[in-house]
Amino acid sequence: MINKALEGYMPESDDIVSRAMRYSVENGGKRIRPELVLSFCEACGGDSEKAMPLACALEMIHTYSLIHDDLPCMDNDDFRRGKPSCHIAFGEEYALLAGDALLTLAFETAVKAQLPAERVIDAVSVLSKAAGWAGMVGGQVMDLQNEGKKVGLEDIEKTDALKTGELIRAACVMGCIAAGRKDMIPAAEEYARCIGISFQIVDDILDITSDTATLGKPVGSDDENEKCTYVSLLGIERSKEIVSELTVKAKEALKNFDGNADFLAEFADKLEKRKN
Repeated sequence: MINKALEGYMPESDDIVSRAMRYSVENGGKRIRPELVLSFCEACGGDSEKAMPLACALEMIHTYSLIHDDLPCMDNDDFRRGKPSCHIAFGEEYALLAGDALLTLAFETAVKAQLPAERVIDAVSVLSKAAGWAGMVGGQVMDLQNEGKKVGLEDIEKTDALKTGELIRAACVMGCIAAGRKDMIPAAEEYARCIGISFQIVDDILDITSDTATLGKPVGSDDENEKCTYVSLLGIERSKEIVSELTVKAKEALKNFDGNADFLAEFADKLEKRKN
């Protein structure tokens, strides 16, 4: 459903930037963030179909961030999801523009949600703040500034909470907003906090233990870029223990939801055990 909806929002033009946008959005991906929007909407008793534009908007912003993250001026990664990165396939200048275009298309898409105007405004506010200078962009700035430095666990936690965690938090909160259940936002944020940290720690582990074919992107980039990570500070075994503890806390946060939250519980378990 998510993939079909995303295809419908993509530009049909055959110009190079439109093709780069479609290439990046339709190039696989686990669709974690849009799934969280829809699942929290359902867990709150809402209609997930009406929340689909919000879910697609979030995935567009996530995809734009990956395009820019892979650029030579950032992480300089040549592969994403097992295929050449956007800048390798289309050129650096067009990849940059494709990312910009997806960012703006996201908000054009979000406002198409067939929900009360107040809910749409609240959801767009959450999304824009999470993606901006005080959210994901701010986390990327910290990530760049941390390269080549010995930083502590507190700095890593803050960086990851912004760079990775903010869009995950936004997804969970937007699902509650779409359903008209702002009262459930604190529980959704706790779930998001736990799986956001867990997701990043598993990423750090896989960067060491996996291979390029399985992961779909180069491994060892953290070490190559001299990044301090959970694994470099705590070791693989302690990092795995923390992921397990966070998974338990995430599932505990779901206890007070009226709707079906089984998928979200299973989702937390799957994130802990993922291989890519």
